[in-house]
Amino acid sequence: MQPIMTTILAIESSCDDTSAAVLRDDCLLSNVIASQKVHEQYGGVVPELASRAHQQNIIPVVDAAIRQAGIGKEDIDAVGFTRGPGLLGSLLVGVSFAKSFATALGVPLIEVNHLQAHVLSHFIQPHPLTPLRLERGADSTGNPLPSPIGEGLGVRPQFPFICLLVSGGHTQILLLRDHFDIECLGTTIDDAAGEAIDKAAKIMDLGYPGGPVIDRLAKEGDADAFHFATPHIEGYNYSFSGIKTSFLYFLRDRLKEEPDFIERHKADLCASIQKTIVSFLLKKVERAALDHHVRQVAIAGGVSANSYLRSELQRICHKHHWQALVPPFQFCTDNAAMVGIAAYFKYQRGEFADISLPPYTRSN
Repeated sequence: MQPIMTTILAIESSCDDTSAAVLRDDCLLSNVIASQKVHEQYGGVVPELASRAHQQNIIPVVDAAIRQAGIGKEDIDAVGFTRGPGLLGSLLVGVSFAKSFATALGVPLIEVNHLQAHVLSHFIQPHPLTPLRLERGADSTGNPLPSPIGEGLGVRPQFPFICLLVSGGHTQILLLRDHFDIECLGTTIDDAAGEAIDKAAKIMDLGYPGGPVIDRLAKEGDADAFHFATPHIEGYNYSFSGIKTSFLYFLRDRLKEEPDFIERHKADLCASIQKTIVSFLLKKVERAALDHHVRQVAIAGGVSANSYLRSELQRICHKHHWQALVPPFQFCTDNAAMVGIAAYFKYQRGEFADISLPPYTRSN
């Protein structure tokens, strides 16, 4: 007798990416993402523009995800959605659509915490029979552009393990004892690591988003060319405001002596600030892993796409004979596949959401 499988439609709309995915149990059938280029000219996400773009994207993105998964709407057993944290207007679009869609189908709703979803993305499995197409859109038209699947999908983490959740809005060291038994060992007391990287890029006028530009230019630079101060914070907590200030004042002083200093040393500056932030992050992650005697260390969130962070984590794990869990690039940024895997584990536990639940902008 064949085991009964669960098909989940997942929706993510917490910031500026509209995404829908279909999972059969923990196996990914489709993952469609439509991004919004409109924010680049403003140097950051404009909430009102983001919510309007979500309204344009949500129907074609969900339709594409269902078609690419090779299923019909009648095959869906539950609808998972990001309830928060995120931008209220953006969340409202995804939450409202999920509620309407689930009600129309007569299937249960499953609310998902955006941050937990990032961490649980490591549990997504490739489907053994269905060809997987991961797609990413370049604008707010709802027409996604194809991109290949990254390496690393299919390795199941073993509890307990440490995960560094690092993005433009969050920086946390987490200890996972179960899918939803997650202890926050440390967090930033001010700015997030990704915000510090983007700020450094903005100071150097590298455009938005600046993280990928810094990562690319750093490959051509000397990471030891310049040194920036890092704070002494007790325990596993972080602070990045001082690093930003150190970088800003350093450039201010150098530009007085050499007006074209940034342009002449751009690659070295990128490599140096990147090394400063990544080393600061991983020093505490390494300590946490040693203190809690784990054998696996993971990274998740937007900054986990940074090539230097990925390589340095692998170097540290090799030194200690740990296993580094590095997500495929497609699951580093916001996507519905991670919402779907979190929803699947909640479905197994019978944790369904009431239709009256509102979105929330911040985690408790």
